[in-house]
Amino acid sequence: SIMKFKLSKAERNWILYDVGNSAFILLVSTLIPIYFNGLAEQVGVNSSDSVAYWGYAVSVSTLIVALTGPVLGAVSDKKGRKKPLFLVSVLIGAVGCLCLGLFKKWLLFLIVFALAKVSYSISLIFYDSMLPDITDSDRMDRVSAQGYAWGYIGSCIPFLLCLTLVLGSDIIGLSINTAMIISFAVIAIWWIIFSVPLLRIYRQRYYAEDSRFGIQSTFHNLWNSLKEIAANKQIFLFLLAFLFYIDGVYTIIEMATVYGSALGLDSAGLLIALLVTQIAAFPSSILIGRLSRDLSTRMLISICICAYFFISIFAIFMSRQLHFWILALMVGMFQGGIQALSRGHFAKMIPPEKSGEYFGVMDICGKGASFIGTTTISLVSQLTGNANLGIGALALFFAVGLILFQLSFRKHSN
Repeated sequence: SIMKFKLSKAERNWILYDVGNSAFILLVSTLIPIYFNGLAEQVGVNSSDSVAYWGYAVSVSTLIVALTGPVLGAVSDKKGRKKPLFLVSVLIGAVGCLCLGLFKKWLLFLIVFALAKVSYSISLIFYDSMLPDITDSDRMDRVSAQGYAWGYIGSCIPFLLCLTLVLGSDIIGLSINTAMIISFAVIAIWWIIFSVPLLRIYRQRYYAEDSRFGIQSTFHNLWNSLKEIAANKQIFLFLLAFLFYIDGVYTIIEMATVYGSALGLDSAGLLIALLVTQIAAFPSSILIGRLSRDLSTRMLISICICAYFFISIFAIFMSRQLHFWILALMVGMFQGGIQALSRGHFAKMIPPEKSGEYFGVMDICGKGASFIGTTTISLVSQLTGNANLGIGALALFFAVGLILFQLSFRKHSN
């Protein structure tokens, strides 16, 4: 254990894709909602409605992923299919990101944004399911954690460039619009460049042996896998727990800036706070990956869920910018760990030749489910007129998630 953890070339190139795509999602959780609020305000949409429209757009895109993800995952398990499907999803996502700068009407902008976000999420299903192909079962937790860690820190590089352009647009002599157009282009190019190493070396080692190909056989296989999952109490309960706790995690990530600006916090402070989140997530993800050698995954994931429970309680009382900074730091400390450990834990439980399909189902429980969270926040905020209560409602998601997660370790007789 004293020996340095050395990554193979395949593991390294796999991690690089995390560096590429994370830049897009960092933009989605920071500059894009603020830019969207601006577009909506120009035509007289009030701020609580624009927060709600944004929440609904995120909800619709995650719902689309939930419905198509497992089917596409199942198709990608066929021999030689994973790489081309992955390539297509990356290209649609990156081109969508590039086009965001061209739309000035808020509704069109939301539609293109939803398309780019769907493609991004679909690419992650293929990407996560490549984990068994590029590493061994005893290395999965650590490689998964390294992916998240480098994704967090690497995505800061293009983001800082975009932030400089947008915040310093007056000094440089650019309009905000031009600064945003350049930013979307920078992120799209970064995303594509960091996909290339993985695309060059990736070989699908595990695949479903199925001579028939067609929609019917895909759905047939998917149905069988869903029955297998339902019969395997450990996987079933873990996925149910994951549905609740990761839903809360993603919702906090996706709604943070919109929520902060609704509290009247200034944009520059918000963005820097979110940068702090990314930077804090880097060492803590690597640390949690290292701890996974000596401590059980069960213990580590439980600690992360409890931390998030307290974060959402804390959010109810948030009223000042300092509170937002504390929140950002706390989220950063546990965000990478909970995602990486969940991915590694799941990859070890499932049959590797069906990884696409299983990760597609996991994604329903993950990002696909975050629409429950974003919708909950949007509804609670609109009904009570209080955005804090919206985030506080997520505490319940973490409590239920923790209970189900513990139950998944009980010995089940099938």
